[in-house]
Amino acid sequence: MANPSGAQGTQALLAERGTTVEERLNEILFLYEGREDELIPILQQVQQVFGYLPEPALKKIAKFLKLPASTVFGVGTFYAQFKLVPSGRNIIKVCRGTACHVRGATNILGEVKRQFGIGPGESTPDLEYSLEAIACFGSCALAPVVVIGHNVYGRMTPARVKEVLGNIGGEK
Repeated sequence: MANPSGAQGTQALLAERGTTVEERLNEILFLYEGREDELIPILQQVQQVFGYLPEPALKKIAKFLKLPASTVFGVGTFYAQFKLVPSGRNIIKVCRGTACHVRGATNILGEVKRQFGIGPGESTPDLEYSLEAIACFGSCALAPVVVIGHNVYGRMTPARVKEVLGNIGGEK
């Protein structure tokens, strides 16, 4: 199977392995003792497996740890590392740090929105693309910076963003 992602990709991978979401979640929880201090490591592992934190998984984790569901949801929404919705196969990250902001990061975000109809924190309906606004990459000399997958693109302009995005998945 060719690198599926998001909820559909998770379902496909699990089906290929002959397991269900519930079975895979049980495998993860089996590794833990059910202590409250295990919440973040459990959430990290669930997200690593599923690509995000599915709501049914959060409810099951709450029961397993004997915590209110609101506590588990609260932790899942408080930390930026956790996602409650599936991400797209191509994650477009735009730096919003001071140097990038001054050099046009807002225009970069606008170009992505024009091409794909998504804003920061959103994904296209087909889960092909997601857009994230990042506080700072620490690459200020290259501002404005865009990261797509493992590729870093510096000194971006709206025209260059359009070109790069066209190269990764065709024009939208």
